[in-house]
Amino acid sequence: MIIRNGKIFRENAQFVEGDLFIQDGKIAMEASGEIIDATGLYVIPGLTDIHFHGCVGYDFCDGTKESLENMAEYELSNGVTTICPASMTFSEEQLAEIFQNAADYDNRTGATLVGINMEGPFISMEKKGAQNPKYIHKPDAEMFERLQEKAGGLVKLVDIAPETEGAMEFIEKEAGNVCVSLAHTAADFDTAQKAFEKGACHVTHLYNAMPPYSHRAPGVVGAACDNEKVMVELICDGVHIHPAAVRTTFKMFGDDRIILISDSMRACGLDDGQYTLGGQDVTVRGNVATLTKEGNIAGSVTNLMNCVRTAVKKMQIPLESAVKCATANPAKSIGIYEQYGSLTPGKVADVVLLDENLEIKYIVKDGKVIKS
Repeated sequence: MIIRNGKIFRENAQFVEGDLFIQDGKIAMEASGEIIDATGLYVIPGLTDIHFHGCVGYDFCDGTKESLENMAEYELSNGVTTICPASMTFSEEQLAEIFQNAADYDNRTGATLVGINMEGPFISMEKKGAQNPKYIHKPDAEMFERLQEKAGGLVKLVDIAPETEGAMEFIEKEAGNVCVSLAHTAADFDTAQKAFEKGACHVTHLYNAMPPYSHRAPGVVGAACDNEKVMVELICDGVHIHPAAVRTTFKMFGDDRIILISDSMRACGLDDGQYTLGGQDVTVRGNVATLTKEGNIAGSVTNLMNCVRTAVKKMQIPLESAVKCATANPAKSIGIYEQYGSLTPGKVADVVLLDENLEIKYIVKDGKVIKS
């Protein structure tokens, strides 16, 4: 396949007019066969969402093949070609079943399942957000390792509140085995800084479920900004973070260290109504999802491609930066960049073609056109 005369998104995060070659399911230096006229279109890598819970009525924690298949199909139809869905705070027994289901998944349809984001249960009660307090557990390396075994090594991210008992010991033991992310935490600047020094390298949905940044108490946000090895997630759905705060964050961290995520729950792609997240009731009205009883924001109802559009069209983030933060950066953060995240020869040919309004015109998965 040849994608001809498109605006190709290169590894330096710039669009360059030219041709993209695909051979045997991989990006190639040259190729022959089907020609797609991409004149006037943006040609970008398929997106990677490393933090979402569900969509179209299904949730990763359903623990069923049907849920994974339907989620993967929906994500692919929206230009998200690789997925690393997030678990919620449940018991070890429940998480073991959920992770075993992911390990057994055959990846024959939709977006490719490339990992698991273990968001609970090693979090702070004070900043639990939409997580179920019944199952919050102090950080436990042995428990994590048992679950990682059930997952067949699929857990790429594990969330930790660094101020909790045993957290620093957990980070020291596991940071070389998995990306440790600070999340759902009441940690101050010094505690977060210590966690990063011990090997934590990521922050889950920056600003949400953590103390706010202030001039006397910069907290997790300030500590992350001071550590150049740390990458941070941003939910650009127009609900979780004000556009001005998003712009400020890009100035603080730069587009090398920001990862756009959707944090979507099962109502994504569906109408307003009553849903569940982590076993708790959620009310959805418009683009806002909240816990029915407590009123806390409960994830988003926006897919990652729509988050990219929102970042560009409503938050004045350059398209080049938004694409980079939804493709290369998440792939790097979970260790799959050798195969995904850019249009580099030798990598898997997951490609999305967008028009000037950032609407999808073509989706190519593993070198085959699946939407046009």
